Amino acid sequence: MRSQKKYKRIVVKIGSSLFSPVKNKLDTALVHGIARQVSGLINEGKEVVLVSSGAIALGMSILRLRSRPKELARLQAAAAIGQHELMHVYKLALNKHRLNCAQLLLTWDDFLGLRYHNAKNTLNTLLKLKCVPIINENDTVATEEIKLGDNDRLSALVSILVGADLLIILSDVDGLMDRDRNIIRRVNKITGEIKSLACPTSKNTCVGGMVTKIEAARIAVEEGLPCVIANGAEKGVIARLAENPFSEGTIFLPK
Repeated sequence: MRSQKKYKRIVVKIGSSLFSPVKNKLDTALVHGIARQVSGLINEGKEVVLVSSGAIALGMSILRLRSRPKELARLQAAAAIGQHELMHVYKLALNKHRLNCAQLLLTWDDFLGLRYHNAKNTLNTLLKLKCVPIINENDTVATEEIKLGDNDRLSALVSILVGADLLIILSDVDGLMDRDRNIIRRVNKITGEIKSLACPTSKNTCVGGMVTKIEAARIAVEEGLPCVIANGAEKGVIARLAENPFSEGTIFLPK
């Protein structure tokens, strides 16, 4: 396991369930809390990339949709409307700490060939400028052929892309639970038994659940990157995990 001092470049994934706990309304206090923690880490000399869900949920709220659209065009319309609102809130929150943010919308094609190198160079430059990259899947153009499917997987791919030292996946759960509902603090190997503890989400605004989080952790650890799944509703959780990723949640150790 890497020394705690080596966790300089950190990718943090924020799930939709954190942003929209009630009727798809954005939890602005949560966003400001994230901005405050990110600012603190940058002041300590660390670099932070955010992979943020929430665009579709916000679009659903603005359009007053009670359920997630099944028709692709309506889903993409909700994403287009919600993404603008999501970035606006991030911008206001980060500006309070004199930080700029940048939007990157990616699909599977962006992890191939020349586009991969262009995305990598852009992200590295933004981090050198102490700007906070905020990444989401480009739902407005994504089809099944180029769709990543969920931001958990996207966060793992982004972590590899930027050569991160730590991946933090934040949701509304405390971590991976065993069959007795106790938090598993450390996973040394992702086995069939570990996978069997996950179940798909039934939430209205998001996709994936613990299944996709474990898949993201698998991608990360196979590339030598530790991954933590923790509860993003806990105040100061990003700062604590950046200091000590064993402090809470479930950590998946790299090979």
